[in-house]
Amino acid sequence: MSGEPGNPAPAANRTRADGGAGRERAYDRFVEGNLKRNYVAHFTHGMLGMTGFRLIFAPTFVPAYLHMLTGSPFMVGLGQALIQAGAIASPIMGAAQIEHRRHVMPAAMTIGVLMRLQLLGLALAGWFLTGHVLLLATFLFLFLFGFFLGSQRVAFQVVLAKVIPIRLRGRLQAWRNLAGGAIAAGLSWWAGVYLIDPNVFGNGYATTFMVAFLLTSAGLAALWLFMREPSSPTVKTQMGMLDRIREFPLLLADRDYRNFLLSLVFATMGRIAIPFCIIHAGRQMEVDGAAIGLFSLAFLGADTATNLIWGTMGDRYGFRITFIGTLIVWLVSLGAMITAVAPWQFLLAFFGLGAAMSGNMMSVTTLVLEFGHRDDIPMRLALSTTAETSVATAGPLVGGLMAATLGLVPVFALSMACLAIALCILVLGVREPRHLK
Repeated sequence: MSGEPGNPAPAANRTRADGGAGRERAYDRFVEGNLKRNYVAHFTHGMLGMTGFRLIFAPTFVPAYLHMLTGSPFMVGLGQALIQAGAIASPIMGAAQIEHRRHVMPAAMTIGVLMRLQLLGLALAGWFLTGHVLLLATFLFLFLFGFFLGSQRVAFQVVLAKVIPIRLRGRLQAWRNLAGGAIAAGLSWWAGVYLIDPNVFGNGYATTFMVAFLLTSAGLAALWLFMREPSSPTVKTQMGMLDRIREFPLLLADRDYRNFLLSLVFATMGRIAIPFCIIHAGRQMEVDGAAIGLFSLAFLGADTATNLIWGTMGDRYGFRITFIGTLIVWLVSLGAMITAVAPWQFLLAFFGLGAAMSGNMMSVTTLVLEFGHRDDIPMRLALSTTAETSVATAGPLVGGLMAATLGLVPVFALSMACLAIALCILVLGVREPRHLK
């Protein structure tokens, strides 16, 4: 009876359906109408943000700084673990705060500002504190940096997914990483030679952190001033964080996403050796500020040489294949690192790691957007980020203990084994989501 003419139920349903379709059309028109402006805004934000943050994430400056402060490989691992520990719960908290909002940018900006303030804190602590107080403050700011990083990854990837169509995401990230990587590569060399070696302002590392703060803040300001965000046509019903966590099994019912998540976990364990690469290099050759700058140049310069390859490949063939490619490059580079004895060999190894890290970051953050329904993107990002950071928290601690008791070679061996497992799962258990729709 409900389908008979004159019955009001189908008319109401058609009205709701037409209204929903109208909102979707308006959303698509807004995205396409503001695409050029939003593309430029995201490019500028990403370029300046990548420039600053890669000074922090490069496996040179922060590990070398912590090793200078403590002389302990375990403390180096602890500092890296604190960044990840801060990001364990915050992605879920961030997703719960934004998934019911039709406009995400105000919350994203608040998170972005709080994250950048931790870089300012690192700089001020390095300039004005000493001894154990300096170390404790540095660990605190690294933890808080990770805490806001976890939420930022969710919020800004949701914004990206809203305003940049899937056909352009890879190339956008490639071009912004290419520009940011080129600047960061030159800047890292300059920081090593002209900030760290002469110990500018009494602490060259602190001065480097201040440069990172200024660059990332400029990028955030550009995004706020120029980006235009559409109102989401559909959103999730607001729920408590614990209620949303109870829905995680529904996300994991997707076999391909579940296997992707498992591969991501093992790939994250593969990072266990990254903070100790500079220490390993220091045991094979003399490593001063100039050498740190040169190795950072190789690591960050790999963005310039490879990002367009990863981005174009991802847009054309899907980001599953780029994830596979980065794992292979990563394995080869770690093998080159543990067998290197000459400076040029370490340069090649750091270059390979930079290429793998940049491609891996682009692959996993973009691929996760393509599984499942659009409204589940915030919580799917949160689940992936939380799983990644939970493992990444334990990794440096395990690596630090292994390095202190067994030496560095077993750390590299464990890292390579985890990467090999991640590669097998990805090849055998994950289909390209773009081909499933």
